[in-house]
Amino acid sequence: MTKKNAAINVVAKVFVTWMLLYCFLASISLIETAFRLFGQDFAEKLFMFAGNRFIGLFVGTLSTAIIQSSSCTTSIVVGLVGGGVLEIRQAIPIIMGANIGTTITNTLVAHGHITRKEEFRRATEAATVHDMFNLLTVITFFPLELMFGPLEKAATIATQAFGDIGGTTFTSPVKMVISPATSGAERLMTFLLPGHPAVQAAIVLAFALIVLFLSLIFLVKILKSLVLVRVEAFFGSFLFRNAAISLLVGLLLTSLVQSSSVTTSLVVPMVAAGILSLEQIYPYTLGANMGTTVTAMLASLATVSAGNMNGVTIAFAHLLFNIFGTAIYYPLRFIPIGLARELGRRTAQNRFFLVLYLVVVFFYIPGICIYLSEFGLTRVAAFLLAALPITIFLFAAVSRVLEKRLRVK
Repeated sequence: MTKKNAAINVVAKVFVTWMLLYCFLASISLIETAFRLFGQDFAEKLFMFAGNRFIGLFVGTLSTAIIQSSSCTTSIVVGLVGGGVLEIRQAIPIIMGANIGTTITNTLVAHGHITRKEEFRRATEAATVHDMFNLLTVITFFPLELMFGPLEKAATIATQAFGDIGGTTFTSPVKMVISPATSGAERLMTFLLPGHPAVQAAIVLAFALIVLFLSLIFLVKILKSLVLVRVEAFFGSFLFRNAAISLLVGLLLTSLVQSSSVTTSLVVPMVAAGILSLEQIYPYTLGANMGTTVTAMLASLATVSAGNMNGVTIAFAHLLFNIFGTAIYYPLRFIPIGLARELGRRTAQNRFFLVLYLVVVFFYIPGICIYLSEFGLTRVAAFLLAALPITIFLFAAVSRVLEKRLRVK
């Protein structure tokens, strides 16, 4: 092949890579759109249960998993707090739950590699290290917040320091680029199926998942066959050269994109393809977690009114929650990384395990706890104690049956 032909080939493949990346980002946005069509009203109704702080954690998890956007959940919470419907102390557990619920997107992305065992293992590890960090941070701070309220107190102090700042807004350049595709799909569904939001959502979701999986398959192939060495050198020697740069990249990129789901999902195929390691993306994930709060900070400043800084306080609580979590679980990174690796190993042995994990953690346990809350916290506590061994048993039993009956080659 001549140099000219080689150059044309490289340019063509780079163009295809960008198009696939666009499709990938658009598909994630479409998934969020579909779940918003499914669950916006339902999510708002869920907040009626959030007066109890213990249940508020599960409300935040379930509503964010349904809507597919922690930013949307946070916006609803800020509005409810600003309107006096929720107190700050009631809203903070919902924010914690939203941190857990937003990680479901990564898990959905990991399923794009399900037909390739080793890739699927690495993708699962990359996707769920975000889950593990957020779960561990919630386990650490939720009991402390219930008993002593450190986040509420720290956020209130931070808010007082920013009492005279006015509001500002920011538009994501990525959202500007992909919004024609996503808004066009939503308008098309509204035109074709007016008055049927559930059907609209189902069609958009199915289309988005197809685009997601196809774009992932071809994106990984191109990365492997064309630019694996170049990309590995670029990411390894520059963007992910050390933990500080990796964290900063995650923070800045998420601040621009305004979605931690998008930025953390971007590195899942990179890890699946062997370009990046779990240790390299972990600081990036922590940075993305902090970066996703920047949008809420900017938006909350626009809600400031005379004597009412509650929206800013909630935004600060979200930021401080992630900062404190990073301060603890970056030095102890072997714990979330080890848990993610173990889940990846089990998923590689039985590829239906990740599906059950997704359903149980993000939907079943939060949904059951919210339902049982109508009968009192004693039943919720009893259920949680009983659910742990039962869930582990069901994971093992049901996934083994599914793997045998519907084995993926």
